[in-house]
Amino acid sequence: MINQYREKFVTPEQAAKVVQCGDWVDYGFGGGFPELMDKAVVARKAELRNVKIRGGLVIHPRIEVVECDPEQTAFQYYSWHIGDYERKLQAQGLVKFMPTLLRNLPVLYRNGHIRVDVAFVPVSRPDAQGYCGLGLSNYAWRTIFQAARTVIFEINEYFPTLQGVDGSHRVHLSEADYVVEGKHDPIPVRTYREPSLTDIQIARLVVNEIPDGACLSLGVGSIPFTVANLIAQSDLKELGCHTGTISDAYLAMYRAGKLTNRCKEQDTGRSTWNLCMGSQEMYDWIQEDAALFYPADLDYVHNPQRMGAYTNFISINGGVQLDLMGQENAESAGTRQLSGIGGQLDFLEGAFRSKGGKGFVCLASTHKKKDGTLQSNIVPFIGGGSTVSGPRTLIQYVATEYGVACLSGHTLRERAEAMIQIAHPDFRAELSQYAKEHFL
Repeated sequence: MINQYREKFVTPEQAAKVVQCGDWVDYGFGGGFPELMDKAVVARKAELRNVKIRGGLVIHPRIEVVECDPEQTAFQYYSWHIGDYERKLQAQGLVKFMPTLLRNLPVLYRNGHIRVDVAFVPVSRPDAQGYCGLGLSNYAWRTIFQAARTVIFEINEYFPTLQGVDGSHRVHLSEADYVVEGKHDPIPVRTYREPSLTDIQIARLVVNEIPDGACLSLGVGSIPFTVANLIAQSDLKELGCHTGTISDAYLAMYRAGKLTNRCKEQDTGRSTWNLCMGSQEMYDWIQEDAALFYPADLDYVHNPQRMGAYTNFISINGGVQLDLMGQENAESAGTRQLSGIGGQLDFLEGAFRSKGGKGFVCLASTHKKKDGTLQSNIVPFIGGGSTVSGPRTLIQYVATEYGVACLSGHTLRERAEAMIQIAHPDFRAELSQYAKEHFL
């Protein structure tokens, strides 16, 4: 079967010739990265101008098109979501950020709001019928390459080969214009720092709010990861997974016998996700136990209506700042972009729609400034230049080490009073004075 597609197989250097000056080229999102095509396009630097590359949340240790061209004459790099490596590049002025809700990405491509000329799609080795898995990142690939002028599959020999139980995570060689293969570096891993005492205090409060049989969406970051580890040590049982990014947090719950997905009204018995980022153990798990997972695209996973059909859908994410009305900054320090909103609002809305659902934004009550003094993360208002990532209308629960505030269904004054109760004691008087003056 594969032999009939052999004419599509070319070297990365040959495939790179399809890229033209002024093109928009999609690299994808998260752990899936077109390493060979990235290097092959760089080899054409001298003959290319104004090629615009789109990606996001990259964990690959190097993006060659950025590193090779600090003047940005041949290549310009755009990110939907700033990852750790991209943040370093951004500090050098080498990354342009594009804010979006992840669930809107397929609409942007499908309805022509943005242009894609060439798609570099990282895939797993094909099976005997010519089907490839989308590896670590289903993303919105099918929508993207249906809109692209040219589609190039890059086979990564390290990628897990799962294709989704009903083909939700697979593509076929016939859908590519060209296919490249070669030697890759091992898949980069994503790790988390050891939790602080504050992380543990917050996580304990949140775990106490989770019922048996709940379906969990855990964001990336230390607090969601700590929640999972505490769940693994708890008496909770029969939990499910429907999440944007599956990680070692879910592996910890699975090993403890907590993650069974038996109570899920959809995808029963399987963990539903769009991206996978974690340790090599995590990647081995989705390879060896592929039947336990339902990887699917953004239209499916990030759909709040679908999440709302679950009972007790629980969304847990981190934040940077919240103000007394409940507005959240999840992604910036002033005008400096730290990450992106990703799917946080998608899953907060999904929790709102769910019977028994709860959406949590978790953060420490304070952070230390460079001079060592404490600054409150609960503020009177989100400061000028900072991002309001989450509107007050979507923030349901806020958790700090001092408690959990429920905001939905309350007046501005009641919201302010609830937020003050979970602020650090050193800042409560100042916050109370502001609330007294501004919320009648």
